[in-house]
Amino acid sequence: MLVTKYIITSTESSILPSDIAMKIYGSGYDLNVKETCFGVIINGEEKVVNEAVREIRALDPAGIFIKDRGFPPGDPRRCRGRRGGGARPGYYMIESESKLLPMISRALASEAGPEEKAEAPLERKPLDIKRLEEIIEEELS
Repeated sequence: MLVTKYIITSTESSILPSDIAMKIYGSGYDLNVKETCFGVIINGEEKVVNEAVREIRALDPAGIFIKDRGFPPGDPRRCRGRRGGGARPGYYMIESESKLLPMISRALASEAGPEEKAEAPLERKPLDIKRLEEIIEEELS
């Protein structure tokens, strides 16, 4: 039975969609692969897809997420190139879900053992006004 899955990466993951695609290409799995802005879509026999998903999730268990997709890549019912353009149905849902992934990744990493914990993102603080004025004065002089 053919299945299709999204492999979506958190924006805080060190793994990029291109890394996932290259991992699949190098693995020798008989899969159709399409790289997207959120991750990768893979299509193939269920057993092969599940094996590939297990390997890929192991790269970053807290930063890689899997979602079932009902249609293979390029399916005319979903392909925006064949529908006359615009976002495909479901795009906006994936976009909104992907905004939550960094928080979910941090929560999963905090539950993992010490060897699996991801590094916390750097905390950004607003620049002090006096420091900003000093920087401007240094640059202008």
